[in-house]
This record gives sequence, structure tokens and C-alpha cells, in this order.
Amino acid sequence: MPLQYQDQINLIKDILTNHQSDCCGSVSECEQLERLVKSLMANNQINQQDTNTLDQIYYYSQGGVNAANLEQHIESHQQQLSQWVDNMDQLS
Repeated sequence: MPLQYQDQINLIKDILTNHQSDCCGSVSECEQLERLVKSLMANNQINQQDTNTLDQIYYYSQGGVNAANLEQHIESHQQQLSQWVDNMDQLS
């Protein structure tokens, strides 16, 4: 059963919030972010500003998948994580 639009937004927000608060995460969470963002990007209701945010989250998640040190990758994106969580509220 596919996730609905709001469920996808909530899941992205939850993963980003966990990365921000815990300063750690998993490669599978980064892969999940990639899949969720791809799915949302296919939605024609997303405006250009939201597309830019989703692009940034996608590249962040790709960087996490390929990072030699995932915790360091997450820590280096703390400011962006906070901004992306706020931006996800606007998509809701």
C-alpha cells in the first residue's frame, strides 16, 4: 500500500528531526529519504521553492549513503536539517 502525500511529508520530517536531535542515523534512513523525495518530486503539486528544498534533502541523503562517517555528515548539516524541517511544515 503506497504512502499518501501527507504520510510521505510526515515521514521525511520525522527522519530529519531524528537526525537533527540525535546527530546520528542510518544508511537505510538516508535511502528511505531518497525514495520519499523521488516520490514527492513526481507530484505536480510541488512548487519551485519546495522542489529546491526536496532537491537539497535528496543530495543530503545521497551524501549520507556514501559518507565514510555518517554521524559527521549529519553533524555538518545541523543548520540545514533545522531549516528543512521547518520547510516540510509548509508542505503539509
